[in-house]
Amino acid sequence: MENKPIIKYLIDFLDFCEIEKGLSTKTQENYTRFLRKFFGWLKESQLEALKPSQLTPDHVWRYKVYLSRHIDPKTKKTLKKTTQNYYLIALRSLLGFFVEKDISSLSPSKIKLAKDKADKEIKFLTLEQLKNLLAAPDSSIIGLRDKALLETLFSTGLRVAELAALNRDQVRIKDNTDELEIAVIGKGSKIRTVYFSKRAVSSLRNYLKKRFDLDEALFINYKRGWEKNLSDKSRRLTVKSIEDIVKKYVVITGLPVMATPHTLRHSFATDLLNQGVDLRTVQEFLGHSNIATTQIYTHVTNKQLKDIHKKVHDSHHF
Repeated sequence: MENKPIIKYLIDFLDFCEIEKGLSTKTQENYTRFLRKFFGWLKESQLEALKPSQLTPDHVWRYKVYLSRHIDPKTKKTLKKTTQNYYLIALRSLLGFFVEKDISSLSPSKIKLAKDKADKEIKFLTLEQLKNLLAAPDSSIIGLRDKALLETLFSTGLRVAELAALNRDQVRIKDNTDELEIAVIGKGSKIRTVYFSKRAVSSLRNYLKKRFDLDEALFINYKRGWEKNLSDKSRRLTVKSIEDIVKKYVVITGLPVMATPHTLRHSFATDLLNQGVDLRTVQEFLGHSNIATTQIYTHVTNKQLKDIHKKVHDSHHF
């Protein structure tokens, strides 16, 4: 197995991803696409016979230069730094596979990601901004839906696709309770529990009281003529529709941050950390496989801690 060229390891790597790492089919498809770019570069560079043990930092550097100058045939532009990093992460994962299988190769740590000066900071809303956003919907059926949708996003930290996939039978609210927790299937088909606040439960109850249709989806559209639409076709909101709904209320409330559903997820995580919840617990709430993904939020809270420390200690006069 160790004597094969790098480009012959794709199937072994994908089997490893599926069986030992439990990665989803979609993730495996992405890895395949990203690695084929690297294999294509090896062939162009007449390195298709290169074995794992022969890969050097210079090869990696030349591949990074290739990625930075590569023109995307769709956009006719060079690849964004974030896109370049997807290709590098896939290569790093392949090297990690070699390590796991005791195949001599370059260390995964030698794959440094491209720096992006335009890296987006984590955008989140302050409690005052959240208060205004959540209070924006009116009392119409659309307003009740949107209120429930916004409250659910902030209360649970759900990804927008997870929210869109929710069904009514998952959200069974008992008459005499304001508690609700449900299981959702997230990225990589991983199941986690999410929890709804009293406000979210109340908003969902008010919304569901007005639902007399038979659609299984929790959040549905109310396009013109929906009252007369008796077709069996589901009116489930799409991810794009949910993004548009959030954008609508951002405009209505005049928020300085162009918030998205993911901004509410960021706000959920930041709020937990600010309340003293440890990083591992936040990781569980968000459904992150790797705590490194969760650590991006510490940049926000670290800045706030620094400001508090400065304020307190600069006030001392000895």
